[in-house]
Amino acid sequence: MRILYHVPVSAPCHKVRIALGEKKLAYEMKLEKIWERRPDFLAMNPAGEVPVLVEADGKTLCGSQVICEYLDETQPENSLLGTDALQRAETRRLVEWFDHKFYHEVTENLVGEKLMKRILRLGEPDGSAIRAGLTNIHYHLDYIAFLTGHRTWLSGDFCSLADITAAAHLSTIDYLGDVPWDRHPEAKDWYARMKCRPSFRPLLAERIPGSPPPKHYDDLDF
Repeated sequence: MRILYHVPVSAPCHKVRIALGEKKLAYEMKLEKIWERRPDFLAMNPAGEVPVLVEADGKTLCGSQVICEYLDETQPENSLLGTDALQRAETRRLVEWFDHKFYHEVTENLVGEKLMKRILRLGEPDGSAIRAGLTNIHYHLDYIAFLTGHRTWLSGDFCSLADITAAAHLSTIDYLGDVPWDRHPEAKDWYARMKCRPSFRPLLAERIPGSPPPKHYDDLDF
C-alpha cells in the first residue's frame, strides 16, 4: 500500500490527503517528525519536508503539487485539473495563488507562528505576523466569494485542485479558530460544500494533543 509521510494540520499534507480521497485511493499515513531530520527520511527527500508519498512499488514523490499532478496523470478519471488546456491553466493559476500568495500572507503568519513554531521548537510566536495574517485573510475570503459568485467552484464547474488547495490551507487555519466565517458568508458556503465531501471528512477527525480545535471544526453544518 502507498504510504504518505505527513505532519498534522499541515496545508500541503491536507492537500494531498484530499486529492487521494477524491481519487478514491487507499493509503497509510505515517507521522514524520521532520525536526529530527531522520536519515532514512532525508534519503527520500533531502529537503526534509512533507508530504512525501511512497507508492507500493517504491516510487517516491515529494511536494504537494508534484504528488497531486502525478496522481492526476496516473489516475486520469475524475480529473482534478480540467479537461482542456485553458481549464488546467486556470486551475494551476489558483493553486499557485493559494500555495504561494495565501500561504505567505496568511497560513505562514497564523499556522506557522501559532502552531508550527511550537511543534518545531522555533521560539515564541511573532505578534506582528499574527496580526498581519488576521488582516490579510479577509482579502482572500473576499476573493473566494468573488470566484464562487461567478462559477460553481473556484476554477469552473467542477471541484478542482484549486478548491482542494484553498480548502487545505483554510482547514489548518480553521483548526485554530482564526477564520472569520461570519463576516464572509459566501466563502463559508463554499467551504461547507468542501467539508461535506467524503475526501475531506478524515481531516476533520484530526487532533493535536493539547490543542483541540473549535467546536465547529468538524461540524458539517458549522
